[in-house]
Order: sequence, then structure tokens, then C-alpha cells
Amino acid sequence: MSVRRLFTAAAAALLGGLGVAAPAAAHTSVQPVAASVYDFSLGRLGATTGGLLGLAGVVVAVLALARPASRLGSAHGSLGALTALAAGLTGMALGGLVAGTADGGLGTGNGLGGAYVAMLLGMAGTALGGLALARYRRTG
Repeated sequence: MSVRRLFTAAAAALLGGLGVAAPAAAHTSVQPVAASVYDFSLGRLGATTGGLLGLAGVVVAVLALARPASRLGSAHGSLGALTALAAGLTGMALGGLVAGTADGGLGTGNGLGGAYVAMLLGMAGTALGGLALARYRRTG
């Protein structure tokens, strides 16, 4: 699978997921209840998990790009690049899911801010992982 097809499939999945989640989010109640400061709701848990996955994708991709002869680089195949792609795409999808189903706006405690961060980190991890995979394919 080429990198272009992978990016196209990732973008289509993200846009398709947001397109499906938008009508479901439109049917929520008009007055959402804000979560307590001490509650760790499912939205917060999902956003935190997505953010950590996106961050892991960024770190692994940077390591694969910086040290191409290491275990994560091109010496042992495209392990680092594929790991970064998988973590980035999963973090981005999880962030999109939380953002699409959050009850309320920013500051309500439902994980919407964390979902945006997860989507951005997942996108960065996916882009850097794709760059590492393209470098591996050129040199491998």
C-alpha cells in the first residue's frame, strides 16, 4: 500500500466518522450537564487515551526518523514507521469519536479539549510516521 493511499484512506475514515457523528451529536440535549472537576468521565478517559496514543506516535516517528539504523528505524524494516502510523491513526480516530459525542462545549469537563489535542497529536504522528515510511521505502 502506498503512502498516498494510506493518507487518503485515513482522511476518508476521519471525515466519514465525523460525518456520521455530527447528526448524532445534533440530537443531544440543549442544556448539557457539566462534569465535576473530580469526575473522570468516559469522555475524559477517551480523550486522554487518544492523546497518549497520538503522543506515542509522534515520539516513535521522531525516533524512527532520527535514528534510521536503530531498532525503530530502517535496519529492521519499517517497524517504527508502521507503529507510529497505527498509534497516530488510532489516537486521531479516538479523538474524533470523543469530539463527535461530547455533551457541551469546551470547559464542561466532557473531554472536548482533550479530543482536539488528541486529533492534532494523532495527525502529527500519522504525518511523521508516513514520512518515516516513505524514507524507509526509498532506502530499503
